[in-house]
Amino acid sequence: MFPERFSNLPAYAFPRLRALLDVAEPGGEVLHMTIGEPKHAFPPWITEIITRNAAEFGLYPANDGTPELQAAICGWIARRYGVTLDPGSQVVALNGTREGLYNAMMALCPETKAGATPVVLVPNPFYQVYMVAALSVGAEPVFVPATRETGYLPDFSALPADVLNRVAVAYLCSPSNPQGAVATAEYWQDLLALAEKYDFKVFADECYSEIYRDAPPEGVLAVAARMQVDAERVVAFHSLSKRSNLPGLRSGFVAGGPESLRRIKQLRAYAGAPLPMPLQRVAEAVWADDTHVEENRGLYREKYARADAIMQGVPGYRGPEAGFFLWLPVEDGEAAALHLWRETGVRVLPGAYLSRETPGGNPGQRYIRVAMVAPIDEMTRGLTRLRDCLYI
Repeated sequence: MFPERFSNLPAYAFPRLRALLDVAEPGGEVLHMTIGEPKHAFPPWITEIITRNAAEFGLYPANDGTPELQAAICGWIARRYGVTLDPGSQVVALNGTREGLYNAMMALCPETKAGATPVVLVPNPFYQVYMVAALSVGAEPVFVPATRETGYLPDFSALPADVLNRVAVAYLCSPSNPQGAVATAEYWQDLLALAEKYDFKVFADECYSEIYRDAPPEGVLAVAARMQVDAERVVAFHSLSKRSNLPGLRSGFVAGGPESLRRIKQLRAYAGAPLPMPLQRVAEAVWADDTHVEENRGLYREKYARADAIMQGVPGYRGPEAGFFLWLPVEDGEAAALHLWRETGVRVLPGAYLSRETPGGNPGQRYIRVAMVAPIDEMTRGLTRLRDCLYI
């Protein structure tokens, strides 16, 4: 029998989108701007590494990552954030960060907090795995608006003390999906101080950290180290999907305190899906190389500039600080997406599919999310059609 706590789950975003749009014919060349699947070229030497290590498909993979992969991950963390972690006890390789974002909740969320059902704080809008992970452990997800008024990041400190006392975990995505907002060092400091005061863990989803306009986004591990926060307070997640245009490689990692990682490893020994060995060899090399990341970031900077030029003058337009989504204001997200599809063939995602109805309303209802992952000429055609159809 399907557990009662899952009975009110909405359909996942993309089946909902197909049900909305596929009843109508597209009004032009179909351009997909819905899913955040990077389309830039990944490093050409990746195929050579797979070929060279293909015999290792015949081996069971290292569950937590090879020592070389763990070392490469820690090397990147040191270069990027100036933080030194122990490869053997503070990082675990993941088969994509979705697995980690879910399983970390299974491993680390207590059954009760302050003698009651634990609370998991979720930004609203949010990556849907956050909510399902909370429900899976019997916790209560509390959706905290991340709107224009809050700088598109949730104001967790505004919650009442009786809620904060029950918080076990707070998820935060920075740069945020879908809005592209970046948590400053001050924001992280305030969140970590709140976590210290109310004794909860921060799950930092930083998968978009390497795609940005100007200054690199601050990282939770760096802020926590400067504050000398207990290492067990923070669990950080990163991925090669966006950084290196390798969504199909399914390579990410989780980093944190030794006890948190011990518990994650223990669960993962039973329930994890380790990365095949040849792909771990790829990940070792990719985490160790920053040149292709800088080149990729340059392509996205061109896209930011192109989007800003096309959308100039559109009421409420705000170019993202980081990431590769536009979060565009409309009267109604579903109506706008359907109208755009029927008139132009451009396919976008209604914002309400990424957020949850709360007493204050659905913060995604009056937005659409537009992915800027296609080649720049295709993106330009899509954004121009979108602007002319919805705003002119």
